[in-house]
Amino acid sequence: MPDELDLLCRANPVPAHGPYFGDGPLDHHAERRLELLLAGDERRPVRLRTPRARLWWGLAATAVVLATTFTALLGGPSGQPAVAAPRPLAVRAQSTAVPLDRMARLAAAAATDGSPGLRKGTHVQSWSLGMSDDGPPVTLPEERVVRWHADDSHTELVVATDPRHPGRPVLTDEGAAPHLVADGQVLSRTDYPPSWSDAPPEARPPHEPAALRAYLAETARPGPGAGTLTTSELLDSVQELLDHWTLGARESAALVRTLADAKGLRPAGQVTDRLGRPGQAYTYDAPGVRRMLILDPRTGAVLGLETTFTRDDPRYGVKAGDVMDYSAWMR
Repeated sequence: MPDELDLLCRANPVPAHGPYFGDGPLDHHAERRLELLLAGDERRPVRLRTPRARLWWGLAATAVVLATTFTALLGGPSGQPAVAAPRPLAVRAQSTAVPLDRMARLAAAAATDGSPGLRKGTHVQSWSLGMSDDGPPVTLPEERVVRWHADDSHTELVVATDPRHPGRPVLTDEGAAPHLVADGQVLSRTDYPPSWSDAPPEARPPHEPAALRAYLAETARPGPGAGTLTTSELLDSVQELLDHWTLGARESAALVRTLADAKGLRPAGQVTDRLGRPGQAYTYDAPGVRRMLILDPRTGAVLGLETTFTRDDPRYGVKAGDVMDYSAWMR
């Protein structure tokens, strides 16, 4: 047991008592981009962190929970881990692949009455792969709800939950080594004071494609002269936008048109997302990873975004086909 405990303790390369940046920890998008810059062409995988600082859970974990954690991370008597990464979404065989240009026309037709409308705030279910030099990779599922109030303050609620396995314990790493918590356990509830920022992604997104393209460019590269985005940067900006706003029909139509004008997004066919919803999938290949965008086939609304490794990296114990992260947005 001491050896297993040491292994578990070393699984978190950023301990809760370690030094942080003066302005707070980077979000997982910033960490990924920083890591790509530092790694150059290697494109080494990143240990993803949750978007904002969370409370440190696990101080009151019992011996039973710890024992269950070891079983989940290191394998039980059968040697098979109890907590496994989700499999990549599979495109339905012989399904029809709808080009993005046609999807943009469908989305525009669905937005003629402007309903549903734009809403500030988000409801997202996410899975992210936590990696370290010393421990095996583990998948960390959570659900996040952000609600804004009339005075421009907002509340963020983060819950440990995995709809694939309702009722089962959920793995988390809230500032500590990965450990199990009860399904539905509140990881954090944070109230933020009023904010009147007029910069993306806090600013209201436009519903004209050209204006939305400029908005997303400023989200990726704050300040004047953002320039043209690469497709990878565009997808990062889309994720940032959807982590702040629940798009209305007109904004979704503008977004699909913007995506249709991007290079490298290929129609793949029909999928069922991790919340059981039908969708049209579009893939984009970048060095070492494949990104899959899932759109609602009727309205063009973004349902999800998945990033999957396309090559092995023994340093982190990841293999081609492992899911790096996945987000599923809901209304």
